[in-house]
Amino acid sequence: MELQKLANGNHSLEMGSDKAILEDSMSAEQEEFLPHGPAGKKKIQFTDFEGKTSFGMSVFNLSNAIMGSGILGLSYAMSNTGIVLFVILLTCIAILSAYSVHLLLKSAGVVGIRAYEQLGKRAFGHTGKILAAVIITLHNIGAMSSYLFIVKYELPLVIQAFLGLHSGSGEWFLNGNNLIIIVSISVILPLALMRQLGYLGYTSGFSLTCMVFFLSSVIYKKFNIPCPLETFGNHSVTSIEEDQCEGKYFTINQQTAYTIPILAFAFVCHPEVLPIYTELRNPTKKRMQAIANTSILGMFVMYLLTAIFGYLTFYSNVEAELLHTYSKVDPLDKLVLCVRVAVLVAVTLTVPVVLFPIRRALLQLLFPEKPFHWARHIGIAVTLLFLVNLLVIFVPNIRDIFGIIGATSAPSLIFILPGLFYLRIVPTDQEPMNSRPKIMAACFMSLGFVFMVMSMSFIVMDWVYGESRSMGGH
Repeated sequence: MELQKLANGNHSLEMGSDKAILEDSMSAEQEEFLPHGPAGKKKIQFTDFEGKTSFGMSVFNLSNAIMGSGILGLSYAMSNTGIVLFVILLTCIAILSAYSVHLLLKSAGVVGIRAYEQLGKRAFGHTGKILAAVIITLHNIGAMSSYLFIVKYELPLVIQAFLGLHSGSGEWFLNGNNLIIIVSISVILPLALMRQLGYLGYTSGFSLTCMVFFLSSVIYKKFNIPCPLETFGNHSVTSIEEDQCEGKYFTINQQTAYTIPILAFAFVCHPEVLPIYTELRNPTKKRMQAIANTSILGMFVMYLLTAIFGYLTFYSNVEAELLHTYSKVDPLDKLVLCVRVAVLVAVTLTVPVVLFPIRRALLQLLFPEKPFHWARHIGIAVTLLFLVNLLVIFVPNIRDIFGIIGATSAPSLIFILPGLFYLRIVPTDQEPMNSRPKIMAACFMSLGFVFMVMSMSFIVMDWVYGESRSMGGH
């Protein structure tokens, strides 16, 4: 058992009796991790790490982990659901994400170590540990790749605009492949070499500031762009009639069903929850749950405002990528150019935060008993960035690969694994299988399987009918 045993005056262990040791250990587990009486409340002790990160920095890191490039597609999602239905779906997904964090934290209290892989090991043995590590690795590699794809395609356009160059100039610094290598080496790698995730709280705070600027610009543009849309220069924008310049409250069409997985993926932060919990100062379940609730609420507000004001700016003309819509209206708009820079900075600074859980998963899997060593720490970071750069450079279109990974890993991380861990790890003498918390966890897990089947069905439909749809997410 990976529990920290207490040595105090009230619990003296008898060396001559294995039975007495076992009983004391079980008593310590109940007292330390699942106190069930007013007199039994003691500070939870973990065996993995003594954290030093403040509440605020932890909120920044978790919020940055939640915030992804999927925010650019939320206005398009609202156009396919209507305002009221979108708000209902977004609220439900945010509440479910907070509940999922609750299940993870409750399970971590029983295991005594805050690692997704150790929860898998406690629930299903070594197979569960491998499964959790593989799912986290695949999902976060997909997220890192999606961020670097944004850098690959957007950064050359920003440089062109600032230098006044044409797209066919051919300079080396306008090659997206060269730029992602430069950004990876000069910005991402130094941040990824930080020993503790808590140190990235400052960069996460700056990243969130960039996204707040993006949101402020979206709100400002709502009152700056007329409806019906006008035509600027040689860039024609499909105009709409005056009577269509009204937001729809409910909309049902072929792409409405895609909104649910898009929103679910937009709140995936669960691989980062336990590493952030590990480094939290004065860690308690209540304190970490407050961090998660604050982060999810903050991102809920940002998602909602971005979706509403982006949709009410373009209505039926809104595109899957919101920034592209602004560029078509006025490609010379300096504010939109600054917003592009802010989004690029935000996604670049998010990559190191996403890399940390992958490295921790690999360390738990390959070197579970080894102490910290800089060679392993640096080697894993360099290897991961090298592989992700190769993926982004040499694979021209990995939308389907990302779709499959996202359709399987995101429901697993949000719904299925937290529910399974809770059912398997929390003792039945504390919560019987027919208790309300266990029944809720079982229903929550079943909902994850529904999301997975639904998401995979959408991907198969794309393949069969050849329609170009985006699954969104991080």
